[in-house]
Amino acid sequence: MSAIIETDDPVPIFNAVSTSVRQLCQLLNCIRFAPKVQIHISPEGIQFAVEEGRVMQATAFLDKALFTSFTYNPPTSDDNDTAEPPSFQVSLTALLETLQIFGASEASSRFSKPESDEYATSIRPHRITAFSNQTLGMTGVCRFSYLGVGEPFRVILEECGVTTTCNLNSYEPENADEIPFNKQELEVKIIMQAQFLYDAFLEIASMTATSATSSNRLKVVASPNSPFFSLSATGSLGSTTVEFSKSRDLLETFSVSRNWTQYYRFEMVKAAVEAMKLASKVSFRGDSQGVLSLQFMIEVEGGGISFIDFRFVPFISGDEDDTESEEDNYDDNGEEV
Repeated sequence: MSAIIETDDPVPIFNAVSTSVRQLCQLLNCIRFAPKVQIHISPEGIQFAVEEGRVMQATAFLDKALFTSFTYNPPTSDDNDTAEPPSFQVSLTALLETLQIFGASEASSRFSKPESDEYATSIRPHRITAFSNQTLGMTGVCRFSYLGVGEPFRVILEECGVTTTCNLNSYEPENADEIPFNKQELEVKIIMQAQFLYDAFLEIASMTATSATSSNRLKVVASPNSPFFSLSATGSLGSTTVEFSKSRDLLETFSVSRNWTQYYRFEMVKAAVEAMKLASKVSFRGDSQGVLSLQFMIEVEGGGISFIDFRFVPFISGDEDDTESEEDNYDDNGEEV
């Protein structure tokens, strides 16, 4: 097995080895709604972050424990003080395609699904899990390294004696602010099995097929009284509301300070479906400004745990009015009036 870095080369800031690339692929696949991903490397692990129009953000954190080996050499500044941990961007599409080399025979179809199968449930007995070898067909060793600012993010794949080296161009990080989420002013905190949220989303999606009469709004209601928690939307086939009782069999944690009703773009929340499918639990939180936080806990091979976080900005009052006006332009048969 060849060494990743020659002895004459500078010591990389970051160097890690993984024998379970399928886990990395599946976690990154949950946030693949943007062309580029911002990578932040720290002594604790790697964070991958994406955003869409400053109204939706998602991060996937890979703890260093998920890697066979993880080495972080803090960069130094000109005065020999420790510099900030490195942060840069790479093409998310290119990174996923690189990792797919471990399963070349399935590379063309692994991350694409026919439209009719987009919400096909995998929650059934004896199913092939998202991390099954049969699903991804990935074995071997994957090495990552990063030398420093301006250098490529290097991915070296070793499988069955074949070594493939990919240098992904790195770009200056965007100084985008995080969507503000005030944990000190939480109005809703619900912890539940992710399967229940996924099933509710399947039900709603079945009634919101793309058409002139489809609403682009997902209505979320939480209340201290019945109905305690509900999701609803209106589509071409009618309206759908899924309600959750306060039973601990459904909601492990339920904390709602007062009636809380918010609207979100359905297509945005739809981006979290892959995370819903993989996760065992989800923490559903909303603050006083209506920002929605979905934190998914995903169990990986070897007993490890990884987290994927989504944040969504709600419709403002003007947006709600505009959406309702558009819906009023159609009659019950979907004809424009």
